[in-house]
Amino acid sequence: MSTNGIRPELLEVLARRALTEDAARPEALARLHARGGRSAREQIAALVDEGSFVEYGRFVTAAQSQRRSDDDLLDRSVADGIVGGLATIEGRQVAVLSYDYLVMAGTQGMRGHRKTDRLLDVIGRLALPTVFFAAGGGGRPGDTDIPLVSALDVTTFAAWARLSGKAPRIAVVEDNCFAGNAVIAGCSDLIVATPHSSLGMGGPAMIAGGGLGDVDAADVGPLGVMTGNGVVDLPVDDGDAVDAARTLIGYFLAGPEGWSAPAEADQVALRDAVPDGERTSYDVEPILEGIADVDSITVLRPSFAPELCTALARVEGRTVGFVANDTRHMAGAITADAGDKAARFLQLCDAWGFPVVSLVDTPGMMVGAEAERTGLVRHTSRLLVAAAAMQVPLIGVVLRRGYGLGAQAMLGGSTHEPLMTLAWPGAHLGAMGLEGAVRLSMRRELEAIADPEEREQQVRDLTAYAQEHSRALNVARHFEIDDVIDPAQTRTVVVRLLDAACRDGRVRGSGRTVDTW
Repeated sequence: MSTNGIRPELLEVLARRALTEDAARPEALARLHARGGRSAREQIAALVDEGSFVEYGRFVTAAQSQRRSDDDLLDRSVADGIVGGLATIEGRQVAVLSYDYLVMAGTQGMRGHRKTDRLLDVIGRLALPTVFFAAGGGGRPGDTDIPLVSALDVTTFAAWARLSGKAPRIAVVEDNCFAGNAVIAGCSDLIVATPHSSLGMGGPAMIAGGGLGDVDAADVGPLGVMTGNGVVDLPVDDGDAVDAARTLIGYFLAGPEGWSAPAEADQVALRDAVPDGERTSYDVEPILEGIADVDSITVLRPSFAPELCTALARVEGRTVGFVANDTRHMAGAITADAGDKAARFLQLCDAWGFPVVSLVDTPGMMVGAEAERTGLVRHTSRLLVAAAAMQVPLIGVVLRRGYGLGAQAMLGGSTHEPLMTLAWPGAHLGAMGLEGAVRLSMRRELEAIADPEEREQQVRDLTAYAQEHSRALNVARHFEIDDVIDPAQTRTVVVRLLDAACRDGRVRGSGRTVDTW
C-alpha cells in the first residue's frame, strides 16, 4: 500500500538515501567543522556545478557486519568512507572522489576500494579529468566480512597509477594524509595542499610501530616540508583548496573554443622587464604575465628549485606551459633539483598537449664539487631527455643570457630544436659564460702578463669583445637562432606560432606516463 502516493519500496530507498547525507550526522559534522574540515559531500558540492553530481556506490557500508549492527554500519560507515562520481565543472565533464573524514577518519575500507576501482575504470574509459580529495589515514583494519590476510591484492593503487597519461588527475590534501591515501596523492599529476595538511607514507601509529618514536600527526609531513622538497605542487591557504583545484583542472579542460575573449597585459612594459647588464637579478614572473592571458598563470612548486620557474597559463585561451630561469636564485643556473623539476613539468605538458614556452636567462649548468655531489650529471640530463621526447611544440625565447649546456637544455638540446628560437635585443649567447670563456681560452696569454691589474684589464677588454661577438643580432646573422624581436612583440609571435601548431584547434598530447617526480 502506498503512502501519499509513494510506494513502500521507494520510501525505503528515500529513507536510506537520507541516511547517507551529512544532515544525518550533525554531531560528527560539527566536530569536523570545529577542526577546520569539510565533509566529502561538502567538498564535492563546492567543486562541481550545482546539480551535476552523479554518485557511484552511495549505499555501500563497511564490510564489518560480524562486529557491528546494521544500524551502526548505516550510521557510522556511510559509503564506506569514500564518495565519488561524475559531474561537470563550468559545464565540462569531470570525475570527482573524496575520502570522507566523517567515516573512520577517511580510512580505506575493502568495499571502498571496490567502489574506487569501479569508478577508476569508468574514468579510464572516458578519459575524464579527475579531482581526488585524498586526506585520510590509510588502510583500515577490521573489515571482517571479506577474508583477508595481507590485503596486498588490492588493485586500487595500480588502477590509479595506470591512469597516468590517460586521464588528468588533481589530488587535494587538506588534512592528515597517510599511507594508502598518500599514495593516491603521490601518483597524481598535481597536488594541492593547505597548512592544515600533513602528508606522509606512514602515520604516527606506523612510525611508532616501527620503533621510530612518537610523532604528532601534524609533524609527519607538514606543508612547509612538502613544498620545500617538491612533493606539493601548489600550496594554498586553508579554505582555498577547492578554488585551486578548479583552477588546475581548468587547464586540462581549456581550449580556444568556449572561452571568453582573453585580455592581454601591456606589451610595451616587456621592453623594460630585463635589466641592463648580466649581474642584476630580476623577477621573471612579470614576463610570464606579459605573454600570457591576464590572470591565467599558476606557478607550480614555487619553493622547490626556485631557480627554475614552472607555470601553467593560457595564451588566447589555450593552455600553455612556461619554464623560465629565475636569476634571483643561483643566478638562474640549472641545478640537480631544477633538472628534475623541469623534466617532470615537460612530461606533464607533453602528455596533455600543452605547448611549452621556454624563457632563457641562464649562465649554464651549475658547476662545482658540491653541485656534483647532488647527482648533477644524471639529474640535469633528465631535462634533455624529457625535452627530446616531447611531441608538443616548444618555443624558445632568450631573454638575456643563453650560455652553455644549460641554455641548450632549456631549448630542448639545441637552438634549432624549438619550433622557433627567438631572442630579445639585449641577449647574448655563447658556449659558456663569456668571462669564463676568456679566462679558459686565453689562460697562457693571461699568465704571461705579470701585472695583476693589467691582466684583469685584459680580461675585461677581451670579455667586452666576446660580448659584442655574442650579441643576439650577431648570433642571428649566423643563423644559430631564428629571430631577434622587440620584446613587445613576444606574445604576438607566440600566438602565431601556436596557431600554426594548432591548425585543428588544439595540440595532441603524447599520452605517455608522467614521472611522479
